[in-house]
Amino acid sequence: MEVALAVIDEQGLEQLTLAAVAARAGVATPSLYKHVASLAQLRSLVGVRVMEDMAEQLTLAVVGRSGDDAVASLMRASRAYVLRHPNRYAATPADPLHDPATQAAGYKLLQVFLAVLRAYRLDDSAAIHAIRCLRAIMHGFTSLEAAGGFGLPEGLDDTYEQLVQMFIASLPHP
Repeated sequence: MEVALAVIDEQGLEQLTLAAVAARAGVATPSLYKHVASLAQLRSLVGVRVMEDMAEQLTLAVVGRSGDDAVASLMRASRAYVLRHPNRYAATPADPLHDPATQAAGYKLLQVFLAVLRAYRLDDSAAIHAIRCLRAIMHGFTSLEAAGGFGLPEGLDDTYEQLVQMFIASLPHP
């Protein structure tokens, strides 16, 4: 797994192949089949690892915080993770909850988001909508940023902070 992550970090997700992992590990490609059944399984395992890592780092960012402070911390920590590991982040599955191989890690990450939003007392449906909006903001901005998609001179930190505040303002405040 560490070798696969190194290939992704250095060369991008599209360059992850069993041959690339084997070459970096100094073994023959068939030797990898003792550990994974296929490239698809390796990609799935990488996705699980990245989601678990994100869940751990985001949890550390929000522990002891609540409400608006927790949401802002979650959003900032998510952005920081993507900027540190843009290629790894690209390995996260779009819909991990409907694949048995990635479901547990997907739920682990989802629980961090649900915990942060608990202070707003959203019902189940409202919480799902809020998480979708939050994910769209974070994923959209950070993916564009990591790809160099913002060429205008205004500071990206300022823009992201505006998004953080816009999202927080959209939440119900008792």
